[in-house]
Amino acid sequence: MIRLLIADDEDLLRSALAALLSLEDDLTVVAEAASSIDAIRLAREHRPDIAVLDLEMPPTDGLRAGEEIRAELPTQIILVTRHARPAVLRRALSAGVRGFVPKTTQATRLAEIIRDVAAGRRYVDPDIAASALTEDDCPLSDRELEVLRVTRTGASVVEIAAEIHLAPGTVRNYLSAAMSKLGTPTRHAAAHHAWQQGWI
Repeated sequence: MIRLLIADDEDLLRSALAALLSLEDDLTVVAEAASSIDAIRLAREHRPDIAVLDLEMPPTDGLRAGEEIRAELPTQIILVTRHARPAVLRRALSAGVRGFVPKTTQATRLAEIIRDVAAGRRYVDPDIAASALTEDDCPLSDRELEVLRVTRTGASVVEIAAEIHLAPGTVRNYLSAAMSKLGTPTRHAAAHHAWQQGWI
């Protein structure tokens, strides 16, 4: 029996997926989580064989939750996403994620993927893999990415400067450069765009 943790902040979707997967003879859902924090806590508590995590879960994303779970447990991670960002795929694979699937995947197909992952194989959706091979490189510098990463927390320029040990004017310069390169009107839009692309 393959023991599963299902984590998604959309209650209806999570419940439906858990119910459908539970119909499979060799799968059992041992826990359901509505946030990345709950996913980590329940993984520690139930020690599932596989955690199926929504990539876009608050308060941190499913990839970071998966990294924390993998640091402590032998649980394998499958990420499910509505927006397939190739840079996120590369980050996920380097973090040891074993499956990367779109939310359009049917439950019966997901069950097959879960079995493959449980057997030690890896699964990446072919469309996501193809886009990963043709994606343009990130135009932002490491410092610009660092500033945008902190911007996503809602921090002010002064708070960003304090956190990454730069002068506020320097932070403004990096933000301005990033906004210009990405063609976005605000620093928050630039940070969101960078996150959507999987750069931060």
